[in-house]
Amino acid sequence: MARLIFLTSTPPSVAEGSGTWVGISVLRDAIIALGHQVTIVAPPPRAGPETTVSRILFNIRIREELRSANADVIIGFDLDGVFAPRNGCRHIAAIKGVLADEADHEHGARRIALAIQARLEGWHVGRADHVITTSVYSSGRIAKFYSANPEKILVVPELIDLDAWQRALCAAPREEGAPRVLCVAHLYPRKGVDTLLRAFAQLQAPAVLRIVGTGPEQERLQHLAGDLGITERVQFLGHLPFAALTTEYRNAAVFALATEQEGFGIVFLEAMASSLPIVTTRVAAVPEVVVDGVTALLVSPQDDEGLARILARLIQNPPLRREIGAAGRAHVSQFAAPAVARQFLAAAGIAAC
Repeated sequence: MARLIFLTSTPPSVAEGSGTWVGISVLRDAIIALGHQVTIVAPPPRAGPETTVSRILFNIRIREELRSANADVIIGFDLDGVFAPRNGCRHIAAIKGVLADEADHEHGARRIALAIQARLEGWHVGRADHVITTSVYSSGRIAKFYSANPEKILVVPELIDLDAWQRALCAAPREEGAPRVLCVAHLYPRKGVDTLLRAFAQLQAPAVLRIVGTGPEQERLQHLAGDLGITERVQFLGHLPFAALTTEYRNAAVFALATEQEGFGIVFLEAMASSLPIVTTRVAAVPEVVVDGVTALLVSPQDDEGLARILARLIQNPPLRREIGAAGRAHVSQFAAPAVARQFLAAAGIAAC
């Protein structure tokens, strides 16, 4: 049995911590199920999302705690672990979202905050014994932005608990109504929700767009929906608890995300596990997660006209939706939690039990 410590300042909720917390918590549970011990070191619950200052203070505060840590491997997620002492434990930097890459796709105060955090993440990458990231795309970004040796970087994809997801889908109620286009994303500029709104405004077919997530772009996007004259056909649902989220997936006809930057995209795993056809962009790590023409139909980023054509095609063709959805459900099996957890352990130098 190996002893692992996970370091993360990401808040333990999807509402505040995005998909990062989902990936960390599912990985923890899968590794424990394989017979190892995992301790998560995280800040106590706080009001609101993490900030640059709160993340720095967390990393300073845990230094003394880690000096006497009884572990085989310390795994710090993203920038967390940047100040961790070298106490004989193997140290892994697990980079889920390359912060320097995200900063390039943001603006204003958030861009400045991400740039500061990216500097710390770069230091973390430089200090770690090895780096694990979730896609070949992200591996290249790490090498470029942080001048990391590519041989030091290993790729292990994100994972999904398919059994838990299937149970939740089966328990979710069926709801009637017009075909639903579902988008699940934190509302940042790089998620391209404005492109999706412009595409949806071009649809003649009866359909509704349901957007799950919150973020700094929400008010602007709501105003855009009004300007486009689609307010009555678009619902901004905010953050949803797990049961309500799986209900949205079960009752959707199509999953759509016009992202402009994606280090991986756990929502694509959720959509495929829900047997949904995916409409998304040919950008960043997306083609590593979905298969164009098989599990998803891809367009160029910011191509609202192309996105509208594909959405109309799928909404009007239920057999095609079922065909692509079934292919996605088969494809997502390679991301099942037990298999990916074993890959992660091997990349971290931990022998299987």
